[in-house]
Amino acid sequence: MSESWLSKVNWSADGLVTVVAQDAGTGRVLMVAWMDREALRRTAESGEAVYWSRSRRKLWHKGEESGHVQKVKEVRLDCDGDVILLLVEQQGGIACHTGRASCFFSRLEHGEWTETDAVLKHPDEIYQKRK
Repeated sequence: MSESWLSKVNWSADGLVTVVAQDAGTGRVLMVAWMDREALRRTAESGEAVYWSRSRRKLWHKGEESGHVQKVKEVRLDCDGDVILLLVEQQGGIACHTGRASCFFSRLEHGEWTETDAVLKHPDEIYQKRK
């Protein structure tokens, strides 16, 4: 398959693009991450989300440690070419490293951040391999 489609992405100066992962069934935004060219290519080829970890400076297959893989149903590019939208099926129902369904679990209420979502599984149980 030709990879000319990758050239349509408006990559940042550091070779990255912002990615929004959205639950394909509910429409809920699960997380925001980054991809480089290789991550986007691998995502398209494998059907599972692969991101670029800025902190670890390496490719990161979502769920490689936790088992909470994102099965990609659609890949969309915004009108400016600088944001990717992934419509995903989140395996295990947990997208956030905090053990919640979504990384967007805090809501601003009366000048305070309020946690609105429960922890579904404690991170220590999810990331046992790190010990």
